[in-house]
Amino acid sequence: MAGFLSRGFGGRRRVPEEYADRLPPGQYVEADFPVLTAGVTPRLGVDDWELRIDGMVAEPRTWTAQQFRELPFETVHTDLHCVTKWSKFDTTFRGVSLDVLLDEVEPLGGYAMAHSYGGYTTNVPVEDLTGGRAWIVTEYEGAPLPRAHGGPVRLLVPHLYLWKSAKWVAGLRIMDHDEPGFWEANGYHNRGDPWRQERYWND
Repeated sequence: MAGFLSRGFGGRRRVPEEYADRLPPGQYVEADFPVLTAGVTPRLGVDDWELRIDGMVAEPRTWTAQQFRELPFETVHTDLHCVTKWSKFDTTFRGVSLDVLLDEVEPLGGYAMAHSYGGYTTNVPVEDLTGGRAWIVTEYEGAPLPRAHGGPVRLLVPHLYLWKSAKWVAGLRIMDHDEPGFWEANGYHNRGDPWRQERYWND
């Protein structure tokens, strides 16, 4: 497993007083944006991707990169929490709410499997993707999303640990049952709520 991960961790473990009520238990504040990637980092051009939502939906749909850019974008100010115990505060992304995308396909099941270019998968309940809590993003801090952080396009589900925010996302499959994705099948918690410290199977 160690050979399957990229490098990118550091920083002193500190809890500034002004962040105390925003820092989940067991986390420390990280000023940088560390990189942890499962598998190979794919090379995708800004126009060389599509997003598809299918499975148990009334109307499967595929958006090209150009079609996606024509959708209503939102600016998302949020904190990020990684299962490796770092938290990064006050990040800014831009993207399209999953509410907009799911409204177009009408999900008929309660579970989703996100899958990425390169083969990564992670499972997320549809409930965690709706209600203004999840986005497909293409910008970070006013610039195109960096490749190392999932660019040109990634899923963002910031109220869950960051492994649920699949990088280089290619689509979502809606299902009537839950099943584990990559990290969930390798010991990580099925849901991943930072405030409940849902890191591993037994948490």
